Amino acid sequence: MTNPPRLILASSSAYRRELLSRLQLPFDAMAPDIDETPLAGEAPEATALRLSLAKAQAVAALAPGSLVIGSDQVATLDGQQIGKPGNHENALDQLRLMRGRRVVFHSALCLYDGRHSTYQLENVQTFVTFRDLPDAELDAYLRIEQPYDCAGSAKNEGLGIAILERVDSVDPTALTGLPLIALTSMLRRAGVAFFKE
Repeated sequence: MTNPPRLILASSSAYRRELLSRLQLPFDAMAPDIDETPLAGEAPEATALRLSLAKAQAVAALAPGSLVIGSDQVATLDGQQIGKPGNHENALDQLRLMRGRRVVFHSALCLYDGRHSTYQLENVQTFVTFRDLPDAELDAYLRIEQPYDCAGSAKNEGLGIAILERVDSVDPTALTGLPLIALTSMLRRAGVAFFKE
């Protein structure tokens, strides 16, 4: 019986590491060094898929023969991309724009198999309706959570859940940034066993 390939998460995100640890598989995490700027005229879904593949390929090049997980998330409102705010003012502007409205989060996933130089790609959409909250509440939320590294300023893992009215998705982990239902399907197809007799 051959040893399973090394599993690597191509991410520096603590949220994604926590999610992947739920699968109880040994893995390493490596931050990919890529440019995450959207291309001119690129559709949000295409951006997320392209970047998830690019992240996985960048790390796979450093660890030949490994299974590498790449993931990227793009939030959109009326078809326009909403990136990571980076600071308080931008985050408040984002939340004002999104309040009372439905935002689509594209959580793209790639599993790159370095044994065969093949990959699997999938985009899992999550539809999030934001509560229509006053500026004072939005400002207070931002000062508590400081979600400046989260697409759309929505940190649903913590207090951010209180600014959301509704979440619709086929995968409850997709909004956090690593769709585990899709990932477990990909890993199974790559020969990874979750339950050993």
